[in-house]
Amino acid sequence: MSEPLIPVFDLGGVFVDWDPMYLFRKLFETEEEARWFGETICTKDWNLEFDAGDIYAEGVAKLITRFPRYWREIQAYDTRWRETIGGVYQGTVDIHNELIAAEIPTFAITNFSWEKWVSVLPEWTFLEKFDGVVVSGLEKLVKPDPRIYRLFCDRYSLAPEMCVFIDDNEANVISARAVGMEAIHFSSPEALRAELISYGLPLKS
Repeated sequence: MSEPLIPVFDLGGVFVDWDPMYLFRKLFETEEEARWFGETICTKDWNLEFDAGDIYAEGVAKLITRFPRYWREIQAYDTRWRETIGGVYQGTVDIHNELIAAEIPTFAITNFSWEKWVSVLPEWTFLEKFDGVVVSGLEKLVKPDPRIYRLFCDRYSLAPEMCVFIDDNEANVISARAVGMEAIHFSSPEALRAELISYGLPLKS
């Protein structure tokens, strides 16, 4: 019997419900203002700079020079970052725990600021159960750059075809497949459980 595939998880959108709108809605009176702020000022592209290794204090200061009237709201993106988290997907945590109990190695590749990554370790206890994690902010590489998947495989001495990668972002899934991994586009813990079982992983159906 062949060895089961090794699961490699994304974190945001798979384990954790992350959405800056949770914070922006608290900073502005209307949904329209909150959405405008997220699309115009504290954008997804700007956030990706932290995922690529930029320091929060510096990135915030630079953006405030461009939009000084929003200094409070921009600063909140750093100081109140915890409020961008809606919670943890318990269903994914349960899957992870079952895999660990079955002695299946598990890994993660995450687009994450290295500063925030270190700060969540005390709260997200599931993180310490991984056999290894590649954090984009430390590598200065962000998904879907194929180099981050290759770096992961090199670091942990795994062939891509030995891995099944799980991500809520379709572009990241496509890139993982392009380097030779199996990959699952995450939609819910329930769907993920069924798909991992179909790949032969020892989970309760």
